[in-house]
Amino acid sequence: MAITSALDAMDHALVHALQIDGRASFRTLAGALDVSEHTVARRYRKLRAHGVLRVVGLLNGPRFGRTSWSVRLVCTPEAAGQVAEAIARRDDTVWVRLLSGGTEIACGVQSADQDGDALLLKKLPRTPRIVTMSAHATLHLFAGWRSRVAVLTDEQVERIRPALPYEKEVSLSAQDHALVRVLAQDGRARYGELAAATGWSPTTVRRRLGELRSGDALRFDVEIPSQALGYHAEAWLWMKVEPSALASVGRAMAAHPEADVVAATTGPTNLMAGVTCRDTQDLYRYLTERVAPLHGVRELETAPVIRTLKRVGTLLP
Repeated sequence: MAITSALDAMDHALVHALQIDGRASFRTLAGALDVSEHTVARRYRKLRAHGVLRVVGLLNGPRFGRTSWSVRLVCTPEAAGQVAEAIARRDDTVWVRLLSGGTEIACGVQSADQDGDALLLKKLPRTPRIVTMSAHATLHLFAGWRSRVAVLTDEQVERIRPALPYEKEVSLSAQDHALVRVLAQDGRARYGELAAATGWSPTTVRRRLGELRSGDALRFDVEIPSQALGYHAEAWLWMKVEPSALASVGRAMAAHPEADVVAATTGPTNLMAGVTCRDTQDLYRYLTERVAPLHGVRELETAPVIRTLKRVGTLLP
């Protein structure tokens, strides 16, 4: 199955279910979707084997005082691909995309370092082939990496949603980091595999996963190419918005189904958004009919996504 293949109704239901709980058992998923456990397992394994779907686990950086940055780099044309791949291999990058005809890179970085200059000078690759570089700290997230698949009923959602008690305090050990490294590659890794990586027993792994999730320290996401869902035009928007209108414009864009992420940032522009549309004409209509009329938007820069190297924390195969 190529990533451009259309997913059927059962596939969409499975994707939505995994976005609710990426580690829900096949039995739980089957019960909510009203199909056999064998059918759910077979569908999931087929989608994952063909690179269409992957569940990943990642730490909630802000929960541990990490600052989220969006970094923009403009490279010489022959260098951008290599630089983007080097950045994507870094553990501290969360997402990496090649933009604007292949000369610009946008990436997300989480760092405990509050100094943007130190972040750039110490951690990102140093090469004369990088023409310009800027970093924008995230001040407020209006919308963040939400699902484009919402086909289940409220009753089905509640049957899948995990019941987790709230844990106020969570601190991370070396074993926790080993656990997360495995989950970053396969969020549905078996307890035996996680036990082998941490040195814990499977029972301890199960308990610790519950603690991390209930403490909002660990979350699971579903990686799926937008093309597999029928969307073929992605773009990043950088906007200059009047300060008095920043909150209202951010909230308005967060309500747009086209917007995947909307954030207020530092820097020469103060609002950033990642959007996904059906095609370039749909993107044009979105920019001219939905974004342009928003009161307070003074400038808008659009950069199409050429290639995604890293989507939610792990390097794409």
